[in-house]
Amino acid sequence: MTRGEPEDPRAARTRARLRSALLEECAERPLEEVGVAALVRRAGVGRATFYVHYPDLEALAVDACADVVREAVEALHSWQGRPDPVRAPAALPEFFGSLTPHAALYRTLLAPGGGGPLGRVLHRDLRAYSLRERERAGAADAPLVASAVAATFAGVLADWLHGDLEGTPGEIADQVWQLLVALHASR
Repeated sequence: MTRGEPEDPRAARTRARLRSALLEECAERPLEEVGVAALVRRAGVGRATFYVHYPDLEALAVDACADVVREAVEALHSWQGRPDPVRAPAALPEFFGSLTPHAALYRTLLAPGGGGPLGRVLHRDLRAYSLRERERAGAADAPLVASAVAATFAGVLADWLHGDLEGTPGEIADQVWQLLVALHASR
């Protein structure tokens, strides 16, 4: 399927059931302990159906967590007008606060420093959005700043989830926001 084509509704429903089942399983045990058999039983689909849609559990987990990436990108770009250099837009602390229910799964997929399969998706999507915004504004340094913004946010998010950075969702949102505003202003 290419990006422009509409998705088959049956395939979309099956993937949604698999994503939901994975999140339910991961609420009870770590991803490493989730088996395909238990997952497909919970989702009400066959094992072969699982493999039609995903090569492995990690691919399903990244897909199930993809909403987090979209939410992060939206939260970072939710401000209107001139950004406050100290206080993050309200959507950003809300985003950090929303991570609690599945934090263990996010930690599995987002390595310290922002790596891991979810970190790669976050970096890719955030960099692409930032690059579009910088190019639209005519910034000559668009690729450099877009990469720095994506790496900074992914790294701070991962380190906070792993307990390497302390702070409430509001505190960490304000701190990462200040870094990102400084990156945009530095060039």
